[in-house]
Amino acid sequence: MKMSPPEISNILKEGELEKRSDNLLQFWKRKTCVLTTDSLNIYADNQKKTKSKELKLQSIKKVDCVERTGKFVYFTIVTTDNKEIDFRCSSEDHCWNAVITMALIDFQNRKAIQDFKTRQDTEDTTLGQQDMRMARAP
Repeated sequence: MKMSPPEISNILKEGELEKRSDNLLQFWKRKTCVLTTDSLNIYADNQKKTKSKELKLQSIKKVDCVERTGKFVYFTIVTTDNKEIDFRCSSEDHCWNAVITMALIDFQNRKAIQDFKTRQDTEDTTLGQQDMRMARAP
């Protein structure tokens, strides 16, 4: 899958993460990941041809349970429906959890500003309609 220029400019981090599988044996599988301003894209192959999962930032509640060992940094992404997805990265590339957390905070701030502006525009429209009604009153 080839990314368009706007998608490339939105990339915050790209590289490998290991994701714990959901099955009974819970193997760690290496995945190529791309974090953008709106989602964490997880690919089944390193050529990024097959996207196996897309975690939209709007569906992420928090990054939790950060633990450092000698070789790895472990962290859990908790979704808005309380599903937990476990990841780990090498300790040399330990900032994945921080970059995801910062992207999540940025996304939530942008959404809050957008919601505020929408609410303000709605209130302004409502007030404007009330003023017009009052101006017509005898």
